[in-house]
Amino acid sequence: MYRMAKVIVDVPSRETDRPFDYLIPESMSEWIEVGSRVGVPFGRRTVQGFVVSLHEEPEMDKSRMKPIQELLDLLPPLPHDLVELAAWMSKKYACSMISTLQLMIPAALKGKAERYIHLNEDNEVSGELDEGALFALPSVLSREEEEIISYLRSSGPVTMSHLSLRYPAHSKLIKGLLGNGILSESQSIKDKIRKKTIKTVAATVSGEEAEIALASFGAQARRQKEVLNFLLEVGVTLSLQEVLSTLQVTAGTVKKLVEKGYAVIEDVEVFRDPYQDRHFKGTVPLERTPEQDYVYNALINTLNKRTNDVFLLHGITGSGKTEVYLQTIERCISMGHQAIVLVPEISLTPQMVERFKGRFGAKVAVMHSRLSTGERYDEWRKIREGRVEVAIGARSAVFAPFKDLGLIVMDEEHETSYKQEETPKYHTRDVAVRRAQQHGAAVILGSATPSLESYYAARSKSDDNFAPILLEMNQRASGSSLPGVHIVDMREELKEGNRSMFSRALHSGIASRLERGEQTVLLLNRRGHSTFVMCRSCGYVAGCSECDISLTYHQKSNNLRCHYCGYSAPAPSICPECGSEHIRYFGTGTQRVEGELSKLFPGIRVIRMDVDTTSEKGSHEKLLQAFREKKGDVLLGTQMVAKGLDFPDVTLVGVIAADTALNFPDFRSAEKTFQLLTQVAGRAGRHQLPGEVVIQSYVPDHYSIVHASGHDYNSFVREELNHRKALHYPPYSRLILVTMSHEKLPLLLRMAENFVVELKGKAQKHGWYGSLDRFMPEALDILGPVASPMPRIKNRYRFQCMVKYRGNIDAVSLVRETASATVDNLRDASLQISIDVDPQMLM
Repeated sequence: MYRMAKVIVDVPSRETDRPFDYLIPESMSEWIEVGSRVGVPFGRRTVQGFVVSLHEEPEMDKSRMKPIQELLDLLPPLPHDLVELAAWMSKKYACSMISTLQLMIPAALKGKAERYIHLNEDNEVSGELDEGALFALPSVLSREEEEIISYLRSSGPVTMSHLSLRYPAHSKLIKGLLGNGILSESQSIKDKIRKKTIKTVAATVSGEEAEIALASFGAQARRQKEVLNFLLEVGVTLSLQEVLSTLQVTAGTVKKLVEKGYAVIEDVEVFRDPYQDRHFKGTVPLERTPEQDYVYNALINTLNKRTNDVFLLHGITGSGKTEVYLQTIERCISMGHQAIVLVPEISLTPQMVERFKGRFGAKVAVMHSRLSTGERYDEWRKIREGRVEVAIGARSAVFAPFKDLGLIVMDEEHETSYKQEETPKYHTRDVAVRRAQQHGAAVILGSATPSLESYYAARSKSDDNFAPILLEMNQRASGSSLPGVHIVDMREELKEGNRSMFSRALHSGIASRLERGEQTVLLLNRRGHSTFVMCRSCGYVAGCSECDISLTYHQKSNNLRCHYCGYSAPAPSICPECGSEHIRYFGTGTQRVEGELSKLFPGIRVIRMDVDTTSEKGSHEKLLQAFREKKGDVLLGTQMVAKGLDFPDVTLVGVIAADTALNFPDFRSAEKTFQLLTQVAGRAGRHQLPGEVVIQSYVPDHYSIVHASGHDYNSFVREELNHRKALHYPPYSRLILVTMSHEKLPLLLRMAENFVVELKGKAQKHGWYGSLDRFMPEALDILGPVASPMPRIKNRYRFQCMVKYRGNIDAVSLVRETASATVDNLRDASLQISIDVDPQMLM
């Protein structure tokens, strides 16, 4: 029997990032397991915690240990393997254990302590007040005090807020009763949301009893007789609301039946279903092409052998990767295992959900941020309780609490949204591979444009921990050809007098599609109306008051907005610096493109998809469904229109500004540009109608744009790898980005320099420090400190340094130790240090 538990408490502090020992009360010993969520005393408060290990005997003096106060779930919300995974993530990504554990449970279970007031049983006031209790009071209990005590005796413990609302004028009396020991205060953890229940009603009589009951109703009880007759005819339990609406009776009528013993009303738990109003047409497996068949057989062989292989499926757009996923998952389920399907948040379109629901129906749980807290909680419970076999969702779905995983599919594996930018800053790909190892499951990483790290690892087999097996599909499943791509040099357009944001080729293409009744997709990777607002007289640029960045103009609300901190201000009509009226809007945003389309093509129907138009729940689905039903001629949007969409009448794809990402200070900018252009080009001509792509650029000869226009992934990879190798960037090294922030710039600069000096010293002691140019199997170099590309956000200055390393070096521990020492030396809680292992964003 386990008598002691080690618990990670929900107190986000570096000092508490370790397990604490608690005694297990005998009443809980049969229930508490690794992964259980418990309420434990911590200091003067009660906090939530997670049990991470169990022990038969305490490791310290029992008298110094406190017992676990309450068990929050009868079944542990986290299985043993997820607790192990959290410990691995904490070490790999230099983050606290509690942050990884909290990541794995739905928001509904992130409970907080509530203060409860109850009668003090030690004074036996739960019955009649005894002499000892009365003697402790300064005077005889008043009528109001007796009323409060009587209420608590009948109701049981209530929250302090509830008691204050019930007796708003008696706060002093309540305080006095607490001080004199008549009442006691305790704390308990309460979740943010409860299970959903509905009231149901059913008849409790049948046969002869029913006939006697029906005969006993007089004329005044006619409606009661109707209800009982209805319940007897149906013969099953119905929701109370259904009975009331069908028979047009009141709840009082049904309650009278209950009082007479002819019916019963019960609360029955139901699952919230975000897709309960949707009908998904069932589908059957399609006949596989030779390429699909080869890939499918390789995957099934691994499933049969349980060899825990990782596959990189490089398939061009339209090659039928999704059908391979579906058929492989079907085989996985038939073997008694479960599957997780991961997609980027922006790709989790209704179309993708429809494909999986259409094939597997109620066996699928969907998890993504657009669901309500209650819906996400119930989808998670379906998984934990074994009600479904497939979970599809964005990156957090990798933590779906399945008991016997057989397969993890990660579609569009190259997407940077798989890397979480908030703590814990994990990469879903690495976590998926690790989780699959725990279960002996297979992993499929699918993409038309795999990340260079994944592709290089598959080709070179240079990484002992990650060397996926490469599978390729180079033909479209429909037999159609990849669309022709036309690159337009916008500099030449300008020289020839075209000052429009649309080249002549794109303008002509849109016009011809409108005539033929075909559809167009336009990509612009910016939202808002204009990129920035500037005064032509003095050069003033409207900037955020709290961040070092220009504000974006939004035409619909006529305001300027910071896309980093959310600050907004009315758009100025005159320059606040010089008073000039020559305020102009520069750059191009999705709102402005929409306006230009309406001017150039009167009557054109534009469906715009960006963060501004898709913020409401269900907005993605409504917009895409409208486009599918041909209620729109043009689908205009940011990168969310580049992924996973399949519309048969889309024959033209236009890229307004292909070189936007090339201007970012990011060594991956060329790769991201190539991937985005290739992905969006794949939306055209996916069925019978031929497709065309027009890419507009001011640097049309950049190799990422040239290779994307030829759908030539291999040529792009060769050229990009040469650049990466020369500068020692991934995949030829690993990176850790350390960002420090503080309100005081001089102090921040001094601490950043101290951090780098300390880190260099630690690396030199190990013999690692030095340029990566040197021929050393293990090497570590440090760049910086320098001001971050975004040097100030929310009035906090930011400096960063980049750690590059290769070989078998525990650089993460080195950086984490140095960061902890830096914080300890400064003793200033305002200093923040962020450690990002394998960063995807360098801003």
